[in-house]
Amino acid sequence: MNEHHCHQGQDRKPSEAAAPDPTGRTLYTCPMHPEIEQYGPGSCPICGMALEPKGASLEEDTTELDDMRRRFWISALLTLPVFVIAMSSHVAWIPLHEILPRNIGGWLELVLSTPVVLWGGWPFFQRGWRSIVNRSPNMFTLIALGTGVSWVFSLFAWLAPEWFPAAFRNEHGEVGVYFEAAAVIVTLVLLGQVLELKARSATSQAIRSLLELAPDTARRIDDAGKEEEVAIDEIAVGDRLRVKPGEKIPLDGEVIEGSSRVDESMLTGEAEPVAKESGDKVYGATINNTGSMLVEVTQVGSDTILSQIVTLVSEAQRSRAPIQKLADRVSAWFVPSVVVTAILAFIAWALFGPEPRMAYAIVNAVAVLIIACPCALGLATPVSIMVATGRGAKLGVLFRDAEAIETLRKVDTLLIDKTGTITEGKPALQDVAATDSFSDDEVLAFAAALETGSEHPLASAILGAAKERELDIGKVENFDSVTGAGVVGKLDGRSLALGNRSLMDKENIDMAALADKAEAWRDKARTVMYLAVDNKLAGILAVADRIKETTPQALREIRAAGMKIIMLTGDNEKTAKAVAAELDIDDVIADVHPEDKAQAVKDLQEQGQVVAMAGDGINDAPALAQADVGIAMGSGTDIAMESAAVTLMRGDLGGLLKARRLSEATVGNIQQNLWFAFGYNGLGVPIAAGVLYPFFGILLSPMIAAAAMSFSSVSVIGNALRLNVRKL
Repeated sequence: MNEHHCHQGQDRKPSEAAAPDPTGRTLYTCPMHPEIEQYGPGSCPICGMALEPKGASLEEDTTELDDMRRRFWISALLTLPVFVIAMSSHVAWIPLHEILPRNIGGWLELVLSTPVVLWGGWPFFQRGWRSIVNRSPNMFTLIALGTGVSWVFSLFAWLAPEWFPAAFRNEHGEVGVYFEAAAVIVTLVLLGQVLELKARSATSQAIRSLLELAPDTARRIDDAGKEEEVAIDEIAVGDRLRVKPGEKIPLDGEVIEGSSRVDESMLTGEAEPVAKESGDKVYGATINNTGSMLVEVTQVGSDTILSQIVTLVSEAQRSRAPIQKLADRVSAWFVPSVVVTAILAFIAWALFGPEPRMAYAIVNAVAVLIIACPCALGLATPVSIMVATGRGAKLGVLFRDAEAIETLRKVDTLLIDKTGTITEGKPALQDVAATDSFSDDEVLAFAAALETGSEHPLASAILGAAKERELDIGKVENFDSVTGAGVVGKLDGRSLALGNRSLMDKENIDMAALADKAEAWRDKARTVMYLAVDNKLAGILAVADRIKETTPQALREIRAAGMKIIMLTGDNEKTAKAVAAELDIDDVIADVHPEDKAQAVKDLQEQGQVVAMAGDGINDAPALAQADVGIAMGSGTDIAMESAAVTLMRGDLGGLLKARRLSEATVGNIQQNLWFAFGYNGLGVPIAAGVLYPFFGILLSPMIAAAAMSFSSVSVIGNALRLNVRKL
């Protein structure tokens, strides 16, 4: 550890955490202790594990893996003959001891095992010593103690056997040596490190897959209309890019020419292409399917949606779930307890064991030190969180932190905003009704003429419908807007007025002819607009915010999952209840201001309910922040997404079911890992200490203990990786 660079990063901003320092080095952190940060690779001073790059990077750093792999293969080649020589006197079909004198065999074991222990195992001794200096005993403390004791004891036993009393000698008067145990333990631990580092690399594959989606170049159009291919880094906001069919859209932008259908599955998890035309937003790394488009760039670098997703996933992977506190508490006293157990095992065997008592005492004490694996315990939660956040990103579900993953499965009450969450958030013309003097198309054409140039959502609904019907829209003169009521103007000498009932009353228009129909439309949660021509009612138009196609099914499944659904909206009560009735939502809280939404969440929490709030607007942000789990629609505002713990990139409630199932699967996976880690150590340490020997004559070889320890961490990681294939 470069201690002058190492610092605890709790005060750093997330955007700064992943950045390289001025010399170009990358910031690294520990997966088990994210508060540990340093520039450049190294090992954690608390647990001894290899650090990982904190920021997202397309290039995978394999320095640690390559080093461990090299040490493993060289150590394995040297250990094999040591193992064969040592075992030849115990295994009948290896008669090497009959050919090779004991004196020569012993010297070979010493010469071959020494580089394995001192060079192959050097990283373990370094980390073990650092753990003692930092007063943070860990797995490498135990490995260094175990292998160090085995090798040093064997060295003195071989070079100066006369120093040892009778309690160390076997029936032939010889002092046993354990060069093969030290060498095999180091080799097996190296193998475990190689497998663990490879498995840990797989947990970050989701981020690398996201980064690989971005294209390297783009086709830029200059002011003269000339086309040139340039690197993505050279593109600035405002540049115009040509995107042809089959190409990836380089950066976030807005379509200014052309139309197409775009595959946005990498953002939303939804395979159905989305229609795009002039004025629509497009996002970098999505795929242009059919038509050619000219796109004006609106976001570059870290401001793009893809970069924000990568940052969010990366930060969530480093966060700590509340369930991790249990493992932290156990790990704090685990290693000291193992050392005490090893000492007690040594004393018990030295006092009460069979001859040679001291040899048995050393072997079993070493086995206790070696089999214990605090890393399996420490990794149980972080690796599951890393895999889950990566899987969620592929499904279009972004978790801000590990706590959101753990809490979501406990939610029993879901508050949902109406506009933009249940509905599309874009009003659309639902119906037109004309009086006897006019046709429906005439009414729509007059209304569209009045709304031309207006940016009001209702205006865009009317203009969009007129465009679909290919109606001829005239140019209005003497246009005037009546605040809160509507608009008036003249078209071809005829006076027009379009607006609500208050405008009609002001203009003294008789609305009786279509009064019943207007009321029936209001009962269906539609906004009714009246059109008068030459001071007489010409027709009415119904505009409504359509319910998303996926909403009814999603709400049915949410109810089936045991969650109570409450609509929380600033809309008027009549409209809200009409939408609720259509979707079988029992509870409605309507006519609420943004601050009232947050209070509504708080009131439910005080009743003991675990509350999730789903919304998409700025007005939802306070409630999203107050909720146990805030859920933002990816189609909504940046402020909503910043306030939420979960973002559904597809923008519909169907993603909530995926998020909840992933939450349940992840917590279940963590619990499995913790049970395995506790069970492994709870059984392994006593067996290594020799508790089975008085009853069954069973002892655990330090070499078997090393194999079990090495594969325990790998097993935990392997179990976590199953989340990648879990059906949701």
